[in-house]
Amino acid sequence: MNTEILVSNLTNPTLLFFALGLLAVVVKSDVKIPEAISKFLSLYLLFAIGFKGGVELRHSGITSEIFSTVLVSIGLSVLVAFYSFFILKRKLSVSDAGAVAACYGSVSAVTFIVGASYLVSENIAFGGHMVACMALMEIPAIIVGVMLIRKFDQEGSRNKGFLYITHESITNPSVFVLLGSLAVGLLTNPQQAESIKPFTNDLFKGFLAMFMLEMGIMAAQGFRSFVKNGWFVTLFALIMPLINGVVAVFVTGLTDLSYGNRFLLVLLTASASHIAVPAAMRIVVPKADPGIYVSMALVITFPFVIIVGIPLFRLMIQYL
Repeated sequence: MNTEILVSNLTNPTLLFFALGLLAVVVKSDVKIPEAISKFLSLYLLFAIGFKGGVELRHSGITSEIFSTVLVSIGLSVLVAFYSFFILKRKLSVSDAGAVAACYGSVSAVTFIVGASYLVSENIAFGGHMVACMALMEIPAIIVGVMLIRKFDQEGSRNKGFLYITHESITNPSVFVLLGSLAVGLLTNPQQAESIKPFTNDLFKGFLAMFMLEMGIMAAQGFRSFVKNGWFVTLFALIMPLINGVVAVFVTGLTDLSYGNRFLLVLLTASASHIAVPAAMRIVVPKADPGIYVSMALVITFPFVIIVGIPLFRLMIQYL
């Protein structure tokens, strides 16, 4: 059984296309996704996952499980950002520690998409409200990271208030499209939603595979510059996803979450944001080095969670 899960994960087309992107850089191929197409793929994936989540949420309604899942999601985001900061502050500057902590307290929308696709391929159900949980986990981590920077380094961040930080987090393109698409799906008549199902469902895996090809290329290209930052950030980027995932496994074990929802929440907690948080940090904490926090999240943690985390966390949830 364990072998079947591992083989199923390793032969998933999205993972194989990610590996193909890595290989393209290793063999020095000129394969590249044009920037305009890359932006379209990102927007499409966020739109599709958000819209489908809204439709599912309309169908299921607001339940006690949904409410408790949202609370647990936000709590895990705050907790991870908080303890990550104090670990990072031992070796990094306050600004860099806060930016990295925000990334790891936040989540990766791409990791969520891959995890959701994996559950669909395994015929495991999960709630549409998990899209809202994913989007909501972006915001508190950014706020915690910036507030900790302010406390320990008065010159580390720009003088922006709580409302400004929250506004920048919500209006960040990835978060805005996710929440907006979720709202549209929630308001759309079920019969009308069926009319665009071929676009939001049937084409999804193909576009995801192409997007993962580009992510593999980006990860491989950033690896050399990342190595220059030393062993500490490399170990953190490898070990912290495991710690965060284990914490989420035990926390969610105390709830009544369904298997699919629990798996996605654990996977999100183990992931790190390489889109929404970096965009916000460049505005609010310009002193922080993107070469550190973007590379940690994208070059090391993202592929590690996809390759190792998915089968590992599934087994942990099953047997613990």
